[in-house]
Amino acid sequence: MTEFDLFIQDCHVLLPDFTILPNAAIGIKDSRIALLESDTTNSGSYTSREIIDGDGKLAMPGFIDAHTHAAQQLLRGSVVDELPMVWTRILVPFENNLTPEDVYRGAMLFCIENLKAGTTTFADAGGPFMEMVARAAVETGMRGLITRSTMDSGSDIPDMMKEDTRIAIRNCEQLYKDWNGAGVGRIRIGFGLRQAMTSTPALLEAVAARSKELNASVHIHLAEHMAEVAHCLTNYMLRPAEWFDHFGLLGPNLIAAHCVRLSDREILLMAERGANPVHCPHSNLGNHGFSKTPLMLALGMNIALGTDGASATRLNLFEPMRLLKFAMQARHGVDINDPLALPAQEVYKMATQGGAKAVMLEREIGKLEVGMKADILLLDIERSHLTPTAHLPKTIVTAAGPDDVCDVIVDGKLLIHNREFLNLDEERIRYEAGQAMLEVGRRAKLSLESPF
Repeated sequence: MTEFDLFIQDCHVLLPDFTILPNAAIGIKDSRIALLESDTTNSGSYTSREIIDGDGKLAMPGFIDAHTHAAQQLLRGSVVDELPMVWTRILVPFENNLTPEDVYRGAMLFCIENLKAGTTTFADAGGPFMEMVARAAVETGMRGLITRSTMDSGSDIPDMMKEDTRIAIRNCEQLYKDWNGAGVGRIRIGFGLRQAMTSTPALLEAVAARSKELNASVHIHLAEHMAEVAHCLTNYMLRPAEWFDHFGLLGPNLIAAHCVRLSDREILLMAERGANPVHCPHSNLGNHGFSKTPLMLALGMNIALGTDGASATRLNLFEPMRLLKFAMQARHGVDINDPLALPAQEVYKMATQGGAKAVMLEREIGKLEVGMKADILLLDIERSHLTPTAHLPKTIVTAAGPDDVCDVIVDGKLLIHNREFLNLDEERIRYEAGQAMLEVGRRAKLSLESPF
């Protein structure tokens, strides 16, 4: 008789090829999927310490948010409808006044919002006190790729937010030493570069070299806005992707957020290098424009999705999937009568398999197969906006939302059951985050009254 740590019975399973395995059983042992089969007639030969009734539920791989900022959770409502430059007027004083406790409280709120939306892995582009983000991920059970954003130049950056290149690398190495592999391997540490405009050639060279030595990821903001393009052309006579490539930074370990102001030549260069663009449609469409996603797909590039943090949107990948799909249809499909500018299957892959490859974990997460890590969400599909349907996977992409998520498993451990946390006090986390919002708002002289 086979014994599992956790057993999901009588569920449907969304497979990597976008088909549905009906009436299935999933057995989990030692944090991995050990059984996945549709014939449950032999269920009497299995035992498990914990059993989940999957009737009326669809098992899916946990979503992967490949570009976000946990510390910015405390900026909710503060950047919407604000005139430029939001970075200078709001984000810089906010980050400059954060304490470790503020970051921890915001990161705890960040983690519980993500988990309730079925996001089980996140890649944080960095900010202050990233050890507190790692701590929150460990305590809540999430999987995270966490970087420490580095800046050693920039006229609009306060001196206290800049670091000498050697100190920046040393601090990144310390974070790596202290937290890489924490949470039974769920936490991984990478290197971060805020953007081209705040990085000297010395910093780019140092990050490129050290990340290769440690086989670590590098997380950057790339071609996000025209000011960045102008900066690179004026100072280096190269476009942003070309400038980063000059230091050997374009490669499979690169997470390149946004990528909306790339030339066709830059996209071809990134495709050749195997770099990973991450689209964040909520922030991209609101501020920077349309990405050239169909061209990237035609070149076989791996693309991931991100939220860019919660300052102006809800943390989940259901909405970005929809928004990107229909934005690409409006931009690239309507004029040529092509309904497949961005197919539902492709955008779903971005939120799962694409994110997994971007964080260098494609052999561990992003799809449900025997041997993969058990990062699973169960979606309640017995809801009027989801079923009946002629094609459930397409309906998931176009109609499902975080409120349909009922159970969440990370690394084989059940964290949420029937929409409730099993080991976390959600009300206390929300209250403490609200107090932190008040405190940092006062210190930064920002309007963060947090009345609710």
